[in-house]
Amino acid sequence: MNDKLNHFDAAGNAVMVDVSEKKITERTAAASGKIFVCNEVYKVIEAGTSKKGDILGVARIAGIMAAKKTAEMIPLCHPLPLSHCSIDFELLPEESAVKVRATVKTSWTTGVEMEALHMVSVSLLTIYDMCKAIDRSMVLGEIRLEKKFGGKSKPII
Repeated sequence: MNDKLNHFDAAGNAVMVDVSEKKITERTAAASGKIFVCNEVYKVIEAGTSKKGDILGVARIAGIMAAKKTAEMIPLCHPLPLSHCSIDFELLPEESAVKVRATVKTSWTTGVEMEALHMVSVSLLTIYDMCKAIDRSMVLGEIRLEKKFGGKSKPII
């Protein structure tokens, strides 16, 4: 494990990492997370009967928008030319949960892990927002990087 934090200079000041010498390579990251909901909220999501509209469709668009705006929200992230963003939802009745999986791709000098994690987080928050009139005890969790490919660092699978 690399113990060096590369977002700080020798004096301890926060800096954006210099990636100008890195090669442009294809990079992919996938992340996931869950929102745990009460049975009533789960049934509304599953049936698509929300008065606010298509909950998962709106969450998908919100996640894609989040990936495109990651550098505006995470102070030291590089703005990246994204070549692909996708989100899939899995309904988990045994957990009364929705699992969100996001994948992001780019051909650039730095990876897209933060974009994938940001996609998942904003998608989950959107589900919460659209369902909070029914129940505010929903729990967002298990947000994590699942896969990372590209660049010189070791892939995460």
